[in-house]
Amino acid sequence: MRRSFTFLLRPTSRQAATLAACLEDHRQLYNAALEHRRAAYAKAGVTVRYGDQSAELKEIRKADPDGQGRWSAGSQQQTLRRLDKAFAAFFRRIKAGEKPGYPRFKGRGWFDTVEWPATKNGARWDSQPHEPARRVYLLGIGHVRVHQHRAIKGRVKAISVKREGSRWYVVLSCQDVPAQPLPATGALAGIDVGVASLATTSEGHHIGNQRHLAGCAGRLAAAQRELARKKRGSTRRRKAVARVAALHAKVRRQRLDGAHKAALALVRGYDVIVHEDLRIANMTRSASGTINAPGRNVAQKAGLNRSILDAGWGVFLTILAHKAESAGRELIAVHPANTSRTCARCGHCAKENRLTQAEFACTACGHTAHADVNAAINILRAGLALREAAGAA
Repeated sequence: MRRSFTFLLRPTSRQAATLAACLEDHRQLYNAALEHRRAAYAKAGVTVRYGDQSAELKEIRKADPDGQGRWSAGSQQQTLRRLDKAFAAFFRRIKAGEKPGYPRFKGRGWFDTVEWPATKNGARWDSQPHEPARRVYLLGIGHVRVHQHRAIKGRVKAISVKREGSRWYVVLSCQDVPAQPLPATGALAGIDVGVASLATTSEGHHIGNQRHLAGCAGRLAAAQRELARKKRGSTRRRKAVARVAALHAKVRRQRLDGAHKAALALVRGYDVIVHEDLRIANMTRSASGTINAPGRNVAQKAGLNRSILDAGWGVFLTILAHKAESAGRELIAVHPANTSRTCARCGHCAKENRLTQAEFACTACGHTAHADVNAAINILRAGLALREAAGAA
C-alpha cells in the first residue's frame, strides 16, 4: 500500500523565510512554464510537453544562480510535472464532456507545496525504523526540525513541504506500507451518512456530527467583518487574512480528527461495511439557477449545502476506505437511490414513507423506525446482494 505521513515542521525564523522564498521561486517557475505552453500554442500551434521544459531547466538554473539555481533540480522537475498533470486533467475533462477548467496562473498564496524525490536531488529523510526523526534535510534550506509523533512505515519515496497559514508541514509519501489486519468480529453493518448524525449504522448506533464550522461561525464572521474593513494591499489586511485562514485551518483539523476517530471505530467493530456511493459535488451544487431560469428555495438549499460540507462526508468516506484497506476489512459502495424511501420490512417504496428528517413510517405495512436506521438496513441489504452477485460471477 502507499500511504502519506504528515508531521509538523519547526523551522527557525531564517529557515521559515528560506522556505517561503523556495515556494515563491517554484511558483514563478510554474507560472513561467504555463506561459511558455500558452504562448507556444497560441503563436505557433506547438504543444510543449514536460520533457521539453525539463530539458531547459539546466539553462534556467545557470542563468539565475541566486534564484532558481539555488534549489534542487528534482523539486523543480516535480513542479513541472505538477503543471503537466494539470494539463492532462484538462484534456481528460474535455474528452469526458465536463467543464474543462484550463490551468491557471498561481497567485501569491495559491502555491503552498513543493515536492522532492526522497532518494536524490536535494531531500533526505534521516529517520531510522521505529525511531523518531529529529530533522529532514532540504537542499538550500538545511536540516529542519520535525515533530514526528508516530513511526514511519514502508519506504519513503517522496518528500513534500506544505505551508498552512503560519505553520509548515512535511508530508512523506511511502510505498510498501504493510497492512495491519484486525481480528475478525463477524459483524456486518450498513451506514447512512447524514447531517443530524455523521453516520448511523444498521444496528441503530449514531455517530455524532460535531458541526465544527457552525461552532466557529461567530468568530469567523467577526474575523471576516474585520477583513472587509481593511484596505487592500495593507499590512493590516494581510494580518486579517491570516486570522480568517487560521480559523478555517482549525475547523479543517477538527473535522479531520473527528473523521479519523469515527472511521476507526467502524473498522474495529465490523468486518463488512456498506455505504452509499454518494456524488457529493452534485449534491452540493448551487440552486441559484440563471437569470432566465432562477432557482427555487435558494436560501434553504444553500443552508443544506453548508451543512453537508460541514459534516465532511467526503473526508470521512475517504479515510474509512483507507483504514478498511489497512485493517483487511471489506468496504462496499452501493447506489443510493431510494434507500431512505424504502421500507426495510416490506420493501414498499414511496416518498410519503419519510415523514420527517428522523421519522419513517411505511404507508403500506405501518412499520415505524428511525429514518436513518431504516436507510442503513436497506444499504446493508443492497451491499450484501451486490457482494453475492459478484461472488456468483
